[in-house]
Amino acid sequence: MSRRNFLKRCGLAGLGFAAPVYSQAVLGSTGTNAETEGYPGPYYVVYNASGGWDTTYLMDPKGVDGINRLYQQGDILTVGNHRVAPIAKHIAKGMSNEDFFAKYGSELCVFNGLDLSVNNHTPCARYMATGKLDSLAYPTFPALVAACYGAEAPLAFLTFGNYSATGNLVPMSRVPYLQSLRLLARADSVEGGTHPYQDAFVADRIERALEGQFEARVSDARLPRVERSQSMLYAAQTNSKALRRVVPFLPKEPAKERLAQQNDIALAAFKAGVCVSANLSIGQFDSHNNNDADQMKLIPEFLAGIDDLLCKAEALEIRDKLVVIIQSEMGRTPNYNNGNGKDHWSISSIMFLGPGIVGNRLIGATDEKQQLVPIDPQTLKTDPVGGIRVRPEHIHQSLREFASIENHPLSQRFPLQVPEKEKLSRLIGNG
Repeated sequence: MSRRNFLKRCGLAGLGFAAPVYSQAVLGSTGTNAETEGYPGPYYVVYNASGGWDTTYLMDPKGVDGINRLYQQGDILTVGNHRVAPIAKHIAKGMSNEDFFAKYGSELCVFNGLDLSVNNHTPCARYMATGKLDSLAYPTFPALVAACYGAEAPLAFLTFGNYSATGNLVPMSRVPYLQSLRLLARADSVEGGTHPYQDAFVADRIERALEGQFEARVSDARLPRVERSQSMLYAAQTNSKALRRVVPFLPKEPAKERLAQQNDIALAAFKAGVCVSANLSIGQFDSHNNNDADQMKLIPEFLAGIDDLLCKAEALEIRDKLVVIIQSEMGRTPNYNNGNGKDHWSISSIMFLGPGIVGNRLIGATDEKQQLVPIDPQTLKTDPVGGIRVRPEHIHQSLREFASIENHPLSQRFPLQVPEKEKLSRLIGNG
């Protein structure tokens, strides 16, 4: 009864975690047992600059025709193969482009000139997240990869906002605060503390009884609601045990910065083997007024958050298992409006970093008017005449191939329908 009440309170508080109704065989999952072994990685993180970042103040600098007001074309920096907008002298805190690319440029793969086709927030966010513009049914990439590799992990797909559809493949887990995760991890203890509700031998007998009941009844014909209820009760017991592994990796105090708070929750779940992927996000990038001032606050905060994740992952010894995707749902226009802001622009960029990703790469381009330049899908070189306009479905096809899930039954339920001749050859990894 105590666990039931705890789970009810979690639901009322907006917390959630995976309670699988189907077996791995039904789902087609290729992951490991969530209770005994935990998911061993790789772990996937998608960072969302929600609202629409100004790529010309980050990885696609221009400095011509008034597109930017804080630097000139001759001020643009080169870090390896990357071209970087100089912003260090314009920011008060956070991480500058200069420092970010100096630290991670050798690991970064940057793609410029991504065609979003539309410029409204909701369809753009959906398109970037799923690779499908005209459907509400498709799962986001982190949800899909979680379903393929670890659907039975208690927090398989963590999300902190932005578009987070799952395609009904895996539960959407929301754990907004560090203390929320602490409570979930100590569900068998009084008020999430160190004193358990039952002695160990009692908890063990309850677990064995539940397991026996579940196995005895799983093959019986029964109503879907009854079957789901019994599955959720059994899953709550096994997930509770698995979630205890999170406790040693929880920071004593919550971080102050927005992304650092999300990072701490995701990293503890990764390290404990109870999570496959996380959708992280901060908003307010929609700089229709005072673009330069807003972007100079948000871009450094965003980059500092990514740096925070990577540094903490290094300390937890999972940095070499962490795949990071850095994106926004749109860019900003190449001109300023009357409020010194920039409006929605359907051309954007995306960045990748992690094991297996070839770094120090700059692929694609936009011209001096911030229009995309088509590329040859085989050579990945710009080809204004015979190239293709790269759209989110091309990126998601490459992500599925990189994660080796392109032929998984769950992926095939949601085809991206990229023609074979348009598939990007070795966009992210060596392939």
